[in-house]
Amino acid sequence: MSAHDYDIHLDVKYPLGTLIDVGAEAAAHEPWFNQTLAQVDDAVVRLGVLEGDFHWHKHDHQDELFLVLEGELLIDLQDAAPVTLGPLQAYGVAKGVMHRTRAPVRTVLLMIERAGVVPTGD
Repeated sequence: MSAHDYDIHLDVKYPLGTLIDVGAEAAAHEPWFNQTLAQVDDAVVRLGVLEGDFHWHKHDHQDELFLVLEGELLIDLQDAAPVTLGPLQAYGVAKGVMHRTRAPVRTVLLMIERAGVVPTGD
């Protein structure tokens, strides 16, 4: 999959004070979908609907956290063993770490990262 195949929306869809039905948002989209749901101070919460392999990348100046809601997410890390996450499990990737995500089945997750991060890497 190339970067142009990703459906990435960096706009904040819901202002604070708005109820967000994450399940309905996820059900309305197919892989590879990424939407910024909300911004909280300097961080954003993004919804991802994934299936298949993302490309290897890193974020030189931003950490990110992956929280799986449904499905299974594998995070391959350069120079470390892969991490496998199931529903309601989370893992943080430190800035500067080369990584890629893989979803063997349709997977829904939230990503929490600094606003302005480029989801496809630096």
